[in-house]
Amino acid sequence: MSENAKAHRTPEPGDIGRRITLQRERLGLSREEAAARAGMAPGYLAYLEEHSADPSAPGLVRLAGALGTSADALRGVGAERPPGRGRAAAHPHLEPLGAEECWTLLSSRGVGRVGLFLADDPAIIPINYVVDHGRLGYRTTPGSVPARAAGHRVAFEVDAVDEAMSRGWSVLLVGRAQHVTDPDLVGRLVELTHSEPWAGGVRDFWVLIEPERLSGRRIETD
Repeated sequence: MSENAKAHRTPEPGDIGRRITLQRERLGLSREEAAARAGMAPGYLAYLEEHSADPSAPGLVRLAGALGTSADALRGVGAERPPGRGRAAAHPHLEPLGAEECWTLLSSRGVGRVGLFLADDPAIIPINYVVDHGRLGYRTTPGSVPARAAGHRVAFEVDAVDEAMSRGWSVLLVGRAQHVTDPDLVGRLVELTHSEPWAGGVRDFWVLIEPERLSGRRIETD
């Protein structure tokens, strides 16, 4: 590759940069807004997101606080470790979540688990999903287990665990799944999709879950 080509190729973000971008976009913040919250220059935040960088510990802590997460989470500490093996807090309390907060939390994520019965055998499958006007949609392949949810009552669950703070939340949606055949609705769901399916391949069979019951809970600490 020539020196000129190297100078103009698109920079590759590092793992920290990807996590910063993902968390910022989950909160619906522009780079300018996030940078202002963290007390840093927007150009520096852009550099962190677009390059393989190792920011200073104080800077990363400030940025993590501005994005409502932890420096360890942005560094990916414990990403390969199964959640829930940390110590419970000394004084935890369980709080029920209202419907509005449940939808806010559902909208902040993109991967959850759909649970259903197939010939009296339970199945729980992780899927990429989108939220659309108080409904939840996902795409899969025809004949797959998630596709066979269409026409049945299913459960869908999303959660998050903060090991360092011994707290977390979970949201459970129960409703009837239907195969989406309306082209306009399919087009809208595609537009709402943030990324390609993690499992790869062509997945154009859309399923929409109409909620019948929505509940959530949060573990907080004193």
